[in-house]
Amino acid sequence: MTAEIFRDTWGIPHLRAGSALELARAQGRVTARDRAWQLEVERHRSRGTSAAFLGAESVGWDRFARQARLDDTARRCFASLEERDPESAAFVRAYVEGVNAGLPEGAARAPEFAASGLVPGRWEPWSPMGVWLGTHVLFAGFPAKLWREEAVRHLGEDAVGLFAMDGPGTAGSNGWLVSGERTVSGQALIAGDPHRFIEDPGVYQQIRLSCPEFDVVGLAVPGVPGIAHFAHTGSVAWAITNAMADYQDLYRERLRVTGTGAVEALGPDGTWRAATRHTERVEVAGGAGVDVEVIETERGPVVIGGVGAEESISLRCPPRVTGDLGFGALLPLLRARRVADVDRAFDAWAEPVNVVQAADTDGGLLHRVAGRVPVRAAANRVRVVNAWEPGHEWTGWHPMPYGTVEDGLAVMANQRGPAAPLGVEFAPPHRADRIHRLLVSGGRLSAADMPAIHTDTHLASAAALLDPLPALDLSDPAAEVRDRLLRWNRHMDADSGTAAVYARVRDAVVRRLAEHPALAALAEPPARPDVFLPWLALVPRVAFALGNLLTEGKRYGIDPDAVVRAAVEEVAAGPGSGTWGDTHRLAPWRALAGTPYDGPALSGDNDCVLSTSSVPGLTDLSARGPAARYVWDLADRDGSAWVVPFGADGVPGAVHHHDQLPLWLGGELAPVTTDWNTLTKESDDD
Repeated sequence: MTAEIFRDTWGIPHLRAGSALELARAQGRVTARDRAWQLEVERHRSRGTSAAFLGAESVGWDRFARQARLDDTARRCFASLEERDPESAAFVRAYVEGVNAGLPEGAARAPEFAASGLVPGRWEPWSPMGVWLGTHVLFAGFPAKLWREEAVRHLGEDAVGLFAMDGPGTAGSNGWLVSGERTVSGQALIAGDPHRFIEDPGVYQQIRLSCPEFDVVGLAVPGVPGIAHFAHTGSVAWAITNAMADYQDLYRERLRVTGTGAVEALGPDGTWRAATRHTERVEVAGGAGVDVEVIETERGPVVIGGVGAEESISLRCPPRVTGDLGFGALLPLLRARRVADVDRAFDAWAEPVNVVQAADTDGGLLHRVAGRVPVRAAANRVRVVNAWEPGHEWTGWHPMPYGTVEDGLAVMANQRGPAAPLGVEFAPPHRADRIHRLLVSGGRLSAADMPAIHTDTHLASAAALLDPLPALDLSDPAAEVRDRLLRWNRHMDADSGTAAVYARVRDAVVRRLAEHPALAALAEPPARPDVFLPWLALVPRVAFALGNLLTEGKRYGIDPDAVVRAAVEEVAAGPGSGTWGDTHRLAPWRALAGTPYDGPALSGDNDCVLSTSSVPGLTDLSARGPAARYVWDLADRDGSAWVVPFGADGVPGAVHHHDQLPLWLGGELAPVTTDWNTLTKESDDD
């Protein structure tokens, strides 16, 4: 059977084929047609070759990708998959064949190719694995260990947890499972929204994959076959959130050059052992190329420093160690019929480490952690450790914990939960507690009730600033600001003037804390590669750990009442604030810098369920938030719904490029449609 391509009214592709391999080819081809520019950007990023057409701003990432050996790891993982699981490897190969077949047509549609001078290249069988690695290598937030090193160096050992909160650059999500005992239909609901950097085109692709073996709707990652994260097969549905596990280590290395020019690294047994070393060149559009020294020790690739550097640090991560990226789970997930099938499929999951929630039409429920987390010393999980000291080796893999579904509910929003033994820093419980409260108070729930939870704007973390206000001695104008804030409903709505006043006070508190003499030594970022700087900037660190700093800062000579008082006085003496939406606006990432875009106003804030994150003290613009929203209804798959921030088509100006943006902004969802008779046939994919 020739694969068939259908579209719904939102341009979402529905693919039908005679076999899983034909379907994979069709998925690759339609993705290349719709997202050619996005696919090629991600392929080049995984290879460390993006600066060749994006320019000098991409050199930092390309250097990291080369030094971290992302492309080589992808090759290893595919070779291992081919040996262990030929069927899954063939599935990936078929997808790549489809991408290569569709790229010429997709590139002809996308104006970015001409604007950048990029010519579409050829995908290799391991390219999807490279895309996956490039997308997720920073998910575990290992650069936070570099920040803790700085905090301890300047403030002492007790400061290791001073800035503990969901840090910049990590990805989060909301996800909740409602069992049939709490729903109108008597069948389960699964809903949520992954929080990522908002990119245009979006990081998720709504798609349907149908063949005699399975019929699945869900959110795919462009460049990767199948539907791994969020899907509904008709009889079972699943979704994930970031488990916030720590599964990557940083090792401080001692390197030396032998008389023959070889490089050696000192091991924990006191023996110098050979390290690999070669040089690669990063080409730069409009500038001179940059040579990158690539060194790998027994621990892993050296991502900071090198021969002759004052400090060299290597990165150890599971796929590099095992040659397994978890792609063996892709086909079993598509074939899943019950929760037990999903559970077994996720046993093969590797990276990133996720919390999985699933439900089926027989009443089965699943709440578990999936991925690979090494067993090693506690120090490894917190800071950079010395490679030459014994006791920091990996000695096995943690068994994956299972959570419970209590009173018919399971809520995960990156807070401490079943993954608590596997992590160090978790998101504060505000989002999870709020979701649970809304679910419990909602009576019998239906899919139609979920968007109101997705878009809830209550900011529980505002208590850290607002609760001390009544006791402060303030001037009359500042007292008026205080009284206004104390009357506020604590909702970060775009049209709220008081939310804007709160944000200005919070900005002032963050800035004043960052300028405080106790933290001044951390204000100057250390000499680290550019790719790590978002984790090493003081203002974002203060912003995301504000509640903790206002409590624990006293130990470092910070008077929180004085800081808050001064901030309120500053706002009272300043100009009016307008509304929160005047400054809290969408600022998506685009590969081509300088693309004009007037971002719309946003409701929400970092700790709201509607987590549209800005960086208080630095900018109100939001570059991170819900990269998709979904509701999976186990009673009726056509009762399910979804939305992405922009649209199904990645081509600027296309009908379906930004047509979902009004829905996304308004908290609405597009219906999931599975009746082939209501879809428009686009073509047969030969």
